[in-house]
Amino acid sequence: MLILKIRKDNPYKMIATSIDQIPAIACFEDNARGRVLLGAAYLFHKQGYEKTTVRELANFIGIQSGSLFHHFKSKDDILAHVMQQTIIYHYARMQDAIALSDLPEQQLKNLIRAELFSITGDTGSAMAVLVYEWFALSQEKQDELLKLRNDYENIWLDVIEKLRLVGQVKHDAFIWRRLVGGAIAWTVTWYRPNGKMTMEELTEIVWEMALK
Repeated sequence: MLILKIRKDNPYKMIATSIDQIPAIACFEDNARGRVLLGAAYLFHKQGYEKTTVRELANFIGIQSGSLFHHFKSKDDILAHVMQQTIIYHYARMQDAIALSDLPEQQLKNLIRAELFSITGDTGSAMAVLVYEWFALSQEKQDELLKLRNDYENIWLDVIEKLRLVGQVKHDAFIWRRLVGGAIAWTVTWYRPNGKMTMEELTEIVWEMALK
C-alpha cells in the first residue's frame, strides 16, 4: 500500500515514506550504495538537506542508521557523492548532445534539450540537489567537486563562445550561461512532462530566447 507523508512546510505537497515508492534515478547504480544515494537525492530534494536527518534517511531506505556509514563517512559525504555521480552522468549526456551536430547553434539547442530533460525527467531530483544544495556542502567537498562541475560548464561555455564570436550571442558567455542555466533549473518547480507543453516546445522557446 502506498503511504505518503505530508510536508509540514507545505501541506499541499506529499512525499513518499519508503524508497520502494519512488522511481529509480539513472545516475545511481542498482546496489546497496546506489540505494543510499537514490534515497538521499529524493529526500534532499523534497525536504532539503538540512531538514533530512541520518535516521530519517536510513528509515526511508529500510536499514539501520549505522549501516549508512559502511558506505559513506558522513552525511556530508553522502551529499557529495550524490552530486559527484550526478555531474559525471550528465557530463556524458552533454557530450553526447553536442556530438549530434557540428553547428554551434544546433549544439546549443541540443544542450538545452538535454539539460531540460535532466532537470525535469529521469534525473530531476539529483539535478535539483546539485543546483539548490551546493552551498550546503562543506567547503572541502565543494573544492573536490569543482573541477568536475567546471568541466560540465565548459561544454556550455565553449559552444556559447563560438556563437558570441559570430554575433549570435551578444553577451559574455559566463553571464549568459548563468542566466539561461538559472531559467532551465527553475523549470523543475513548474514544468510537468505530461502537461500542455512538450519538451520539444519548451526547448524551442528557451533556444529562441537565448539567440535573440
